[in-house]
Amino acid sequence: MKIIIGCDHAGFEYKEILINLIREKNFHFKDCGCFSAESVDYPDYAHEVSKEVLKKTDHVGVLICGSANGVAMAANKHNGIRAAICWNKKTSEMSITHNDANVLCIPARFISPSELKEIFDAFISSQFEGGRHKNRVDKINC
Repeated sequence: MKIIIGCDHAGFEYKEILINLIREKNFHFKDCGCFSAESVDYPDYAHEVSKEVLKKTDHVGVLICGSANGVAMAANKHNGIRAAICWNKKTSEMSITHNDANVLCIPARFISPSELKEIFDAFISSQFEGGRHKNRVDKINC
């Protein structure tokens, strides 16, 4: 698994926390930015992460912004991306088990650093259940 990570200025601090966690877990990753807390346009990073995730089936993305709405909207414009806004462990688990999400979108302004770690751990450790969920996921792309 390779983790492709990106954020806007509101998510920069949490991106740095996650990168440290990713390193501790010895995952391969690519940091698509941003690289400071100065104001940036979130779609630039959401599009870059989405393009990278689509390159290989074992790539997953993580996008972080203030509410997670902006990055999720931009990422989901890419056919094949299933970006899910997750604000707790359970929503993160279900984004995988029921929706086969390949991009985790985190609302930095609404969660704590400990919740961030729980959400990320749930995302990378959950497995898609398939079955009736596969039929639904197959209908997502336009």
